[in-house]
Amino acid sequence: MLLSPRIAVVLLGSLLGVTACNAKANPAAAAVPAPAVDAARRPAAGQETAVLAGGCFWGIQAVFQHVKGVVSATSGYSGGSAKSAEYEVVSTGETGHAESVQIVYDPSQITYGQLLRIFFSVAHDPTQWNRQGPDEGTQYRSAIFYANDEQKRIAEAYIAQLDQAKVFSRPIVTQVVTLQAFYPAEAYHQNYAALHPNQPYIVFNDAPKVAHLRQVFPDFYTGK
Repeated sequence: MLLSPRIAVVLLGSLLGVTACNAKANPAAAAVPAPAVDAARRPAAGQETAVLAGGCFWGIQAVFQHVKGVVSATSGYSGGSAKSAEYEVVSTGETGHAESVQIVYDPSQITYGQLLRIFFSVAHDPTQWNRQGPDEGTQYRSAIFYANDEQKRIAEAYIAQLDQAKVFSRPIVTQVVTLQAFYPAEAYHQNYAALHPNQPYIVFNDAPKVAHLRQVFPDFYTGK
């Protein structure tokens, strides 16, 4: 049986104690302010969707699966075509896809801007261009795929706010682009951190992100 490139690297990492898809929690998390421009909390329960990309989707999914108000988080691909939305092809970096996570959330419990605050704080480093940690390629870029004008307005205003406040030592390179489509990733990528808690990559890279979420945003953390 042939292994996908990432699974092969993860297995090697288990032996060597190193990993590939490495994007640790953002050290500036505590300094990231709340968005000045945000959607209002909805008065009644409902469901809305956000699609975010920030390196390996295992870690992004793991973080948002522990956020109160998030109904589901699904790993997948955005930015390219349906025919190229498979891991081995996306891994070439030539498809236009970014490894992304589709977040379904209840806007009566958490706002879009609050999701972005978590995204910029603990989920990834928004100042790295086409990479997170040692992973390089366009598929690891930082991106916000907005579904409507309100999401675009909030995302662009928040990036401008953080850059103006010089929250990060380098400019934010996160793309804000229209969501054309989201394609769920293969089954073996779903819930990877939850299903493989003792895998070295998860232990050293994704578990700290979830722990950082709990530390920095206790009001939004859920242990589910």
